[in-house]
Amino acid sequence: MNTFCNGIRKHTVVRLGRPAAAAALAAGLALTGVTAANAASAATAGGTFGPFGYGGVQLGMTLKQAEATNKIVKTPYRGYTCSGWALKAHPPGRDSVGLYISKKLGVAAIFAPKGVKTPEGIGIGSTMKQVRKAYPQLDTTGNYPVAAVPGNPKAMFAFLSNHGKVYEMSLGLVNQDCTN
Repeated sequence: MNTFCNGIRKHTVVRLGRPAAAAALAAGLALTGVTAANAASAATAGGTFGPFGYGGVQLGMTLKQAEATNKIVKTPYRGYTCSGWALKAHPPGRDSVGLYISKKLGVAAIFAPKGVKTPEGIGIGSTMKQVRKAYPQLDTTGNYPVAAVPGNPKAMFAFLSNHGKVYEMSLGLVNQDCTN
């Protein structure tokens, strides 16, 4: 994920035993009306990443439209042209964002949580050999490899890798103004 420095956050950790944790989870589920099956599916990422969005958030949505989904939460990141957000179902971690919303373009980039795959089967942990096979027109001339998104000419996938394996993947507008 894209990280930034924005001060120090302090957290208090309370460790609960299994029975107490199970009771707290059950109480929370009962209060929210969420079934155990829904909670389990929300706890692990899944589904298709792209070609137009992920997790109910679509590229190009305005800030108001994205907020109306009730699937995003604001992060402390604030740039000149974009603000950082996270998918509620997949918090990105400390000093990270899950998506960027541009003042001009709306939702401009969404970062893939672990466990999701593109329609072509690429996800975090895929090898760059698999990426090249899935996207034969992969462009490696820039800062990082990018590929056109099949079925969405306004979007691109970007892949960051280390030792030949993808560790970060994003879906973004071709003309996005939030990241380099």
